[in-house]
Amino acid sequence: MKRPFLMQMMPIVVGGLLLSGCMTNEENMTTAPDAGGEGGASSSNDTTLTIAQGSDMVSFDVHDHSNTSTEAIHVNMFSYLVKNDVEGEGIVPDLATDWELVDDETWQFTLRDDAVFHNGDPVTAEDVKFTLERVAKDNTLQEHENYRQINEVEVIDDHTFLIHTNGPQPVLLNRLSRLGSGILPKDYIEENGWDHFLQEPVGSGPYQFVEWIRDDRVVLERFDDYFGGDVAVWDQLVFRSIPESSTRVGEVIAGGVDIAMNIAPIDWDRVNENEGTSIVEGQTNRTMMLVPNHREEYPTSDPLVREAIDLAIDNQALLDNLMGGSGTPTLTRVNPGNFGANEALHGEYRYDPDRAKELLEEAGYGDGLELTLHSPDGRYLQDRETTEVIAGMLSEVGIDVKIDFMEWSAYVDLRDAHEQKDLYLIGLTGSLWDAAHQLRHHTSMVAEDHIGYSNEEFDRIYLEAEVNMDEAEREQQYIDLQTMADEELINIMLFQLDSFYAVNDRIQFEPRLDEMWRVEEITLSE
Repeated sequence: MKRPFLMQMMPIVVGGLLLSGCMTNEENMTTAPDAGGEGGASSSNDTTLTIAQGSDMVSFDVHDHSNTSTEAIHVNMFSYLVKNDVEGEGIVPDLATDWELVDDETWQFTLRDDAVFHNGDPVTAEDVKFTLERVAKDNTLQEHENYRQINEVEVIDDHTFLIHTNGPQPVLLNRLSRLGSGILPKDYIEENGWDHFLQEPVGSGPYQFVEWIRDDRVVLERFDDYFGGDVAVWDQLVFRSIPESSTRVGEVIAGGVDIAMNIAPIDWDRVNENEGTSIVEGQTNRTMMLVPNHREEYPTSDPLVREAIDLAIDNQALLDNLMGGSGTPTLTRVNPGNFGANEALHGEYRYDPDRAKELLEEAGYGDGLELTLHSPDGRYLQDRETTEVIAGMLSEVGIDVKIDFMEWSAYVDLRDAHEQKDLYLIGLTGSLWDAAHQLRHHTSMVAEDHIGYSNEEFDRIYLEAEVNMDEAEREQQYIDLQTMADEELINIMLFQLDSFYAVNDRIQFEPRLDEMWRVEEITLSE
């Protein structure tokens, strides 16, 4: 039933929807003063690794973006106190050699003494204080909510410091390993200013900045004084921004790109049948969803309308027809593998278009309803196609959808300004590997400004769980919160996304669950 439905709907989706776009052709170039290399080497060059993403990175401000494809580049430039080996050992050292919980609200850390920034300055406890207190105290930064739990960083000496937290913090180490916690060079930024840093960023990771040509590429080169030793397999990294899946595939086949992400099923045979290239599949921690606007002036503020939208969408049919059957329907964005996942909601979905029509009638929209759906185009696997098919499904129950396809940076600006209308499509992951991260988006601290949603009971349980050192109790609190989020349809969940990459066979590459480009793990095939 599901496949015939989509085959029937596809002509309607392609031909009958009102589409509007927002694209920019601006190309701004940021270049390090003594940058060498052209940044466009082909895959025949054994010292250059070229990776194609569907969208450009957002910023070099590690605290003021919440974008995985940006962080996937940052992890090669910046170092963290600890790393989270989510598929292996768990929390492991990076800049910090050891740490201990002194009391419920105090952690002591020791830094290694051989780490230097790309400009030659040593990494010290003052840099840690500067980095963490900035994001913890400035509530205008996008990552503030993930670090507001830090009250103060107390410097003991150059390589020893204490982190004082606001109450117990059971997942502090997870926080220090994720997006937003790359350590910044205090002296370099204070001497030159933030604008200079954003143009010529300096970190302490295995690769250093060369250039950023907006909407085109980011180029990094090996940093020979990296404290981790000779882990840099490649002399140069090139991260290209190529929105179209078929164009990314063409670049891999032509040898201009080594790895391209988010490859649509229609291109899989083209890649696999070409000599020297293959499709590589991996699971992700990303959940695709629709985010409704809960403000009173929008129809999606009505629970009946949100339920009707949910029931009108055949989640499994989306996967079968657009994702080659890969991926998993879900009613929660906290996927298995994250602490506190409500597994009873994973693998489930609701599809009842007849009931959806009844709900719209009850809500006063028996004669039809018009909604705007914002969607990125090229950021996620099959995002355009997913949006078009969802619009077709909604039209079957009486909802006329105006689709607003947007280039990624314009889409990010719209969301950051909270100017979205009824719905937007997005894929969100969870870099904390703890349900606290995903569920934070449903609290009034985040959701009230962003989508006009608040729930005092949800906030109360969340804040209690955030400082609960009893693991079993905290897990149950997270499970209960996911049930509450599903019942209220704060967001309308679609599916956990799998990833597909086109890879040159000269490359040994295993996709990471967290979607990071840790290039020391990407090598030449033997």
